[in-house]
Amino acid sequence: MALYSALYSGLSGLETNSLLMSVIGDNLANLNTIGFKKSRANFQDMLGFPVIGQGTETYVGRGAMVDNIEQVYSQGSFVSTGNGLDLAITGKGFFVVRGSAAGQNGNFYTRDGQFSVDSNGNLTSVSGMIVQGYMANNSGDISSVLGDLNFSSARAQAKSTGEIELFANLNSEETAIPGGFNLADIEGTSHHSATINVYDSLGASHKVTVYFTKTADNAWSWNAVVDGGELTGGTAGTPEIRASGTMTFDSEGRLDAVTETANDFDFVGGAVQNQTISFNFGDPIAAGGTGLAGSTQAAATYNTSFQSQDGYAAGELVSIIVDADGVITGTFSNGEKRTMGQLAIADFKGSGLNRLGGNIFAATNESGEAMIGGANSGGRGSVNSKVLESSNVDLSSEFGNMIITQRAFQANSRTITTVDSMMSELINLKR
Repeated sequence: MALYSALYSGLSGLETNSLLMSVIGDNLANLNTIGFKKSRANFQDMLGFPVIGQGTETYVGRGAMVDNIEQVYSQGSFVSTGNGLDLAITGKGFFVVRGSAAGQNGNFYTRDGQFSVDSNGNLTSVSGMIVQGYMANNSGDISSVLGDLNFSSARAQAKSTGEIELFANLNSEETAIPGGFNLADIEGTSHHSATINVYDSLGASHKVTVYFTKTADNAWSWNAVVDGGELTGGTAGTPEIRASGTMTFDSEGRLDAVTETANDFDFVGGAVQNQTISFNFGDPIAAGGTGLAGSTQAAATYNTSFQSQDGYAAGELVSIIVDADGVITGTFSNGEKRTMGQLAIADFKGSGLNRLGGNIFAATNESGEAMIGGANSGGRGSVNSKVLESSNVDLSSEFGNMIITQRAFQANSRTITTVDSMMSELINLKR
């Protein structure tokens, strides 16, 4: 009977619009969920019984049904956080994470870039899954093998000092000291000095003091002195000369030539012996320089204008930054920086990922296998650091859909009450 068909059509309308309201409610509930992708319910009509008339067979619909719940993967807006491990993707792609979800084990995919380093050194997501990528070796070369991003062994190894740069103005008005520099009377046989910390092969720090002694007009000697307590076989409190040489200047105070002899540092503590440290005092004319970009000799107070050395102690990882290509750079406590690895970004030919909750998606036959690689390659998006991607739910659109859904539900309920009234009238015909 057609009235029963109309009744079931109204019921189907109530059911589909109830489901649509659930989808809207889910979207609104996740308005502030980082990386959330909204859903929409796609309806389709249902055909019922045929009606024959005027030689043409047509069908009366039996209402509506939900075809599928579709994820909408449009870009959400970015929220700045200032945290270097808060990441967002501009364009296509998903971060790859490994763990367990909905009874499944393996790789999963997310747009939620709220990452942190756990107690085991793993880069993890909010849900505790391990972020996947490509690790780099100690030289910063990135591997092509996908795996866990783990920084538990990340450490900047010590580098022994190989060169000291020391630029100073030596006072030309000083009086030359006959016999030159003497360890037995350091203060009385030197005019100027500069102390700098250097590092051995184990990263231990040692003090080296360079003493300058005027030996004649426009001629100086220099001596690098280390306390014997810091040297193998030495005696604490007894200084030793470990490197020495001469410096000459022209009549205009320009550095003319530098010599260097006896360069041998045997630091204690198990470090590599016979450590050679070269000394750079500027750009002498004899070596093709100007004689002015470094040490000079002028009738002015002694002044050290620059000093540095190229060694450093071992360092622990203190911070991580990520660039647009997903390359991870670590900064260490000794000031060194090194490439630690690269984030993996997954893309799919299809869009039918399976939503598992916790901002996690799994690949399906509809989506196809994940195509995994680096950011900014193969059509994958770029990575943004210190920002997060907010939900792509549009509040005004959802409220508009809510009103339409409410009216559709009301209209279908009127269908049912109207059919009920018509059936009552039909039954009353018997009276």
